[in-house]
Amino acid sequence: MSILHCGRHEIDLSSPCVMGIVNVTADSFSADGRLDREAALAHARRLLEDGAGIIDIGGESTRPGAAPVPEEVERERVIPIVEALAAQGAVVSVDTMKPAVMRAAVAAGASMINDVKAFTAPGAIEAIAGSDAALCLMHMQGEPRTMQQAPHYTDVVTEVRAFLAGRARACADAGIASDRIVVDPGFGFGKSVAHNLDLLRRLDAIVGLGFPVLAGLSRKSTLGALTGRDVGGRASASVAAALAAALRGARILRVHDVRETVDALAVWRAIEPWTGLQLRKGLE
Repeated sequence: MSILHCGRHEIDLSSPCVMGIVNVTADSFSADGRLDREAALAHARRLLEDGAGIIDIGGESTRPGAAPVPEEVERERVIPIVEALAAQGAVVSVDTMKPAVMRAAVAAGASMINDVKAFTAPGAIEAIAGSDAALCLMHMQGEPRTMQQAPHYTDVVTEVRAFLAGRARACADAGIASDRIVVDPGFGFGKSVAHNLDLLRRLDAIVGLGFPVLAGLSRKSTLGALTGRDVGGRASASVAAALAAALRGARILRVHDVRETVDALAVWRAIEPWTGLQLRKGLE
């Protein structure tokens, strides 16, 4: 589990890796979409300089209430940025639900595909199985447009865990090696504040599946509900949430505020070296 096979890269996840977010959209929930190609590339390069180990590029917003984007528009937004960053040796992830965009992204040099639908769309697994790219399987209840309309679970942790285990089995059945698989409980995707907090408190249950866990809590509405801050004022809360996820075993932290998260991890790591044993002891 400590090494993630990610395209031509191998990522050491013995300690948490920070994934920086680059939204190439007109309607990002955090109001940081960069439709200008050069602005998006400049932002990605700043995130790399700040310590991001992975850059996650999205050309279609998945915020609550978001409308779908045509495939050709998403490709035009994302692929040139993938090509430019991959040519510089960056580890590039593409956040997409569309099999055709997945194929184009991998051909352009993407090392990971991050799918909020966990590759459930027809042809999605097939689009990526024959490559050497990593896959991030995320749980979402419903669709982005409607997912926050009264989400309901009997036991959110048990249900999310079972879903992710099933998707990981589907990947294995398609011949995808376990060292290419990442799982994401999908904080904020069809979950209430209480559901998100329960998932974070009990994240060790998701870690127990045996795959690296990605946690994406950055600037989300749950943090606004807890702090009363608008989306632009949630950096401190986002860092706190990322550290809480890392303490519970998350190995990829998907964030907007890369420098702040990297610095917080550096201080924590200096105080107590980051090992799985120490993390488990911290939870006992």
